[in-house]
Amino acid sequence: MKIDVLTLFPSMFDGFLNESIIKRAIEKKQVEINIINFRDYSKLNNKMVDDTIYGGGPGMLLRCEPIFECIDDINKDNDAYIVLLTPEGNKFNQAKAKKYSKIKHLIIICGHYEGFDERIKTLADEEVSIGDFVLTGGEIPSMAIMDATIRLIDGVINKESLESESFEDNLLDYPVYTKPRVYRGMEVPPVLVSGDHKKIDKWREEKRIEKTKNKRPDLME
Repeated sequence: MKIDVLTLFPSMFDGFLNESIIKRAIEKKQVEINIINFRDYSKLNNKMVDDTIYGGGPGMLLRCEPIFECIDDINKDNDAYIVLLTPEGNKFNQAKAKKYSKIKHLIIICGHYEGFDERIKTLADEEVSIGDFVLTGGEIPSMAIMDATIRLIDGVINKESLESESFEDNLLDYPVYTKPRVYRGMEVPPVLVSGDHKKIDKWREEKRIEKTKNKRPDLME
C-alpha cells in the first residue's frame, strides 16, 4: 500500500513514522508513506499557499494552485483514492479503516489555517472527519487514520489479534486480565482461569454485549 500525505508541516510526522508498528510496517515494505510539503508546488515567489477570503472574513484560506499541482504530480495514473480532511466530512470509523486498508494508493490532504478554497474539494473522492471538534490542522487526524488503516493490512498485526477487537460486529472488546490473579482486592474472574474454553468464549461474548450496551448503545442500533 502507498500513502501520500499532503501537509505544510512534514516534521510533525517524524515520531509517527519512526516508532512501533508503523516503523516496522515501513521497514517490511508493507506500506510506503510519503510526506509531501505542498508548499513546494506554490508558483508564487514567496511560496505562499494561502490568501485572504473573497467577500471578507477572518483568517486565511488555502489556495487551489499548490494542491492541484501536487495532486497532478503524484497521481499521474489517476489511480489514487483521495481523502480530504475537513470537519464537515464523513465520520471516520473502523469500517472506513478496513476499506482504506484494501486501497493500493491513498492520498490524504491535510488542511490548515481557515480551511480550503471550495474548489479543492473537487479533487476528493471523500471528505472525512475524525470527530465533532476543531483542530489546528489535518496532521493529527491523518496520523489517526493511517494508524487505524495500516494495522489492518495483511501481515502487519497477527490476524487473531484483530478478530476480537472493539468495533468488530459492532461490539466493544471483552475485558482482559493478566497476572497477578489478585491485586488490591480485585480478582480475575474465576472463569478465565478455569481452563474451560467453551465457558471462557461464552463469558467473553456476554461481556462484549454487556459492555457495548452500557458504554456504546449507539453501536447496537
